[in-house]
Amino acid sequence: MENARFYETLEQKVSERTQELRSTQLKLIQSEKMSSLGQLVAGIAHEINNPINFIQGNITYTHESTQSLLDIVHKYQQDYPNSVINDENSFDLEFMQSDLPKAFMSMKNGVARVKDIVLSLRNFARLDEAEYKEADIHEGLDNTLMLLTQKLEKIQVIKEYSNLPQVFCFAGELNQVFMHLLNNAIDAVVNIKAPKIRIITELRLNQIAVVIADNGKGINPEIEEKILDPFFTTKPVGQGTGLGLSISHQIITQHKGKLFFTSQLGVGTEFTILLPNTKVVASS
Repeated sequence: MENARFYETLEQKVSERTQELRSTQLKLIQSEKMSSLGQLVAGIAHEINNPINFIQGNITYTHESTQSLLDIVHKYQQDYPNSVINDENSFDLEFMQSDLPKAFMSMKNGVARVKDIVLSLRNFARLDEAEYKEADIHEGLDNTLMLLTQKLEKIQVIKEYSNLPQVFCFAGELNQVFMHLLNNAIDAVVNIKAPKIRIITELRLNQIAVVIADNGKGINPEIEEKILDPFFTTKPVGQGTGLGLSISHQIITQHKGKLFFTSQLGVGTEFTILLPNTKVVASS
């Protein structure tokens, strides 16, 4: 009996130690990923921002100079009607006058788009905000959606945002949770007709709720209990580590919140994040 109790106690200690080691492993993976992401973003922002600012400044100058030249050519065309400039076969001034401004506007929009993406990437990683501080949930969601624009191109995204207070959190980590959940939702609907992803934010008593729902095929009830387990994945070998949801669950738990889901085969899956409403807690 003593041996049985000893082995039972030993097994319990081994199990607890295994869970601690897994938790430590996940924390190390999470820390390493965020550190790598921060370094990557810093490098991208530095390498892209300088030439983009240079291009943006020169586009404005080039546009104005080109317009001045076109005005001069137009005046010359009026003063010398028999010149080669009036030969439509060799010089289509009217087309250039209408098309060049559109080309410059297109370039300006392209540069602005690149700057928005870099800004969203920086905001997503929160390189300058590694502290536990107030953050805007909607800003985090929108920055994440910006980074996923290409993958969301054929998916209808429905945003149902409520008026929320700011939340005390590690914003970069919370954004990573949004990224994991949205990527999973995209994978769930990518091969169906009329794919939709709904993002809902609302106040629920003393909690702030963020719901990310898809109209995909749903999760098989046989594996629902394993979904949040470390290293469990339904994706083909090489396409998933099985750590995304587990790390997300750990991040939300560390924020004193909850992460859970409901799913129905053939209807879709809905993940819900519940975070403490710190404004209410502080006032009470």
